[in-house]
Amino acid sequence: MKKHFFATGLLIIIMLFTVNVSAQKFSDIDKSPHDISYYKAKRNAPPVIKVLYGRPQKKGRRIFGNLVPYDKVWRTGANEATEITFFQDVKLGNQEIKAGTYTLFTIPGKDTWTIIINSDTDIWGSYYYNKEKDVARLEVPVKDSEAIEYFSIAFTKETDGARMILAWDNISVAVPFSF
Repeated sequence: MKKHFFATGLLIIIMLFTVNVSAQKFSDIDKSPHDISYYKAKRNAPPVIKVLYGRPQKKGRRIFGNLVPYDKVWRTGANEATEITFFQDVKLGNQEIKAGTYTLFTIPGKDTWTIIINSDTDIWGSYYYNKEKDVARLEVPVKDSEAIEYFSIAFTKETDGARMILAWDNISVAVPFSF
């Protein structure tokens, strides 16, 4: 009986040390967390568009023309390049885009932004942006907006489709998609 208790106690001690040795170390929360924005034509309908993006914070910094330079390709968020999925064929302006997953890049300017849908996916930032893989481009005007601390993407319903609103700091742009 004593051997049984000793063996059981020894097994418990070994298990406790094993748990500590093999415990996983996880990283802290990302400073620019990822978020998802969906556009659904109706409340319980399947999505038409999904955007997966990093949400950097303003933190008192001057954003456009400084942290995000004018007239250079931007990943449109933080960390990995922003990913956009179309669950059906759509149009950006008058350019047709087939259903599928793409990368969303932008070129911010003072008065207009160039919106870029690119076929490269799963890339970090805009470091590997390849213009030859652009599927569609459209220039949209910049509008003044209320101050936004986190870069944000949302959708509004339109008669012929939706507008994807990109907003941060004190500006926004509206990107028209039709279906």
